[in-house]
Amino acid sequence: MSIRALTELFGRSRQGYYQRQHAQERTGLEDEVILACVSRIRTRAGTNRWGVRKLQLLVNRELAPLGLRVGRDRLFALLGAHDLLSKPRRRAYVKRGGEHLLPRYSNLIRGKVLTGPNQLWVADITYLKSPSGAAYFLYLVTDAYSQMVVGWHLSDDLLSASALRALAMALKQNGSTPSLTHHSDRGAQYRSVEYLGMLKRHSVSISMSNPSSPQENAIAERLNGILKAEWLYDMDFKSLADARTKVRKVIAVYNGYRPHNSLGNLVPEQVHWQGFLRHGAVRVVSRNCVTEKEPQEAP
Repeated sequence: MSIRALTELFGRSRQGYYQRQHAQERTGLEDEVILACVSRIRTRAGTNRWGVRKLQLLVNRELAPLGLRVGRDRLFALLGAHDLLSKPRRRAYVKRGGEHLLPRYSNLIRGKVLTGPNQLWVADITYLKSPSGAAYFLYLVTDAYSQMVVGWHLSDDLLSASALRALAMALKQNGSTPSLTHHSDRGAQYRSVEYLGMLKRHSVSISMSNPSSPQENAIAERLNGILKAEWLYDMDFKSLADARTKVRKVIAVYNGYRPHNSLGNLVPEQVHWQGFLRHGAVRVVSRNCVTEKEPQEAP
C-alpha cells in the first residue's frame, strides 16, 4: 500500500506523515545518544547501581553542549525498555562483639551544629565477602559535613590496628582541629588503648553511640549502604590485594565523581577541599537523622 493510500485511510496528510516519521527518527537518535551517555557514566563510575535521578543529573551535564535534555520519566522508561534499570539487592549484616571492660564514652554529637568540614568524623566497619568465601573488613572514617571518606583501610581481621590505620590516614590528610569530634559505635576496635590514645594525642573529642543504637551513627551506616549497594556487592575479589585495589577506585569515584543530592548535587571533594557550602545551610545532627537548617541572622 502506498504512503498516499495510508494517509488517506487514516485521515492524515502526507506532510504530517513525514513530519511524524522525522520526529520518530529524531527521538530514536536522541535515545541512542542518551544511552551512550549512560554507558560512559557507568563505565567511569564503575557501577550500574546509581538511580535514575543521579543518572539524569550527569546525563544532562553531558547533553548540555548539544542543546538536549532528558526528563526523569523519559530516562526511566528508556532504561526500563533496554533492561538497564538497577535491581535491588538484599543487605547482609555481620555482628561484632565488644569487650565490656574497655572504656566507654557518651554520645556528644546529638544536636551538634556543623558549619564546615573536619568538625565531626564518623567511623564504622563494614563487611565484604569474596566469591571464595573469604571475609574482608572495610574500616571507614567519613567527614559528616562533606560526606567525604577521609580515611579507610581494608583488612581480613577485626583488630584495632586495622581501625587505627584508617584513622591515621584521615589525620595525615586533614590534620585535626580543636573543634573536631570523632564518633563511632562501641566496638572494641574504637575503645582500644591505641585508638583512643591517637585521638587524645591529636586533641580530638571522643563520642560513642549507645549499645544497639545504629541510628546514632546513621551517617556512617548510610555510607556503608551506598558503597555496598552501588559497588561492593557486585564485585569479585580474588585476593586481599585485589580487593584493596578495587576499593581504592570505588572510594575515589565516591569522593570525586558521585553527585550527592544532600550536597546540592556537588561531590564530597568539592565541599571538603574547595569550600563549597551545603545548600547554604548548616547541618544539625539529631538523634535519628541529620537535618539542614538555614543560618539565622543576628537580631
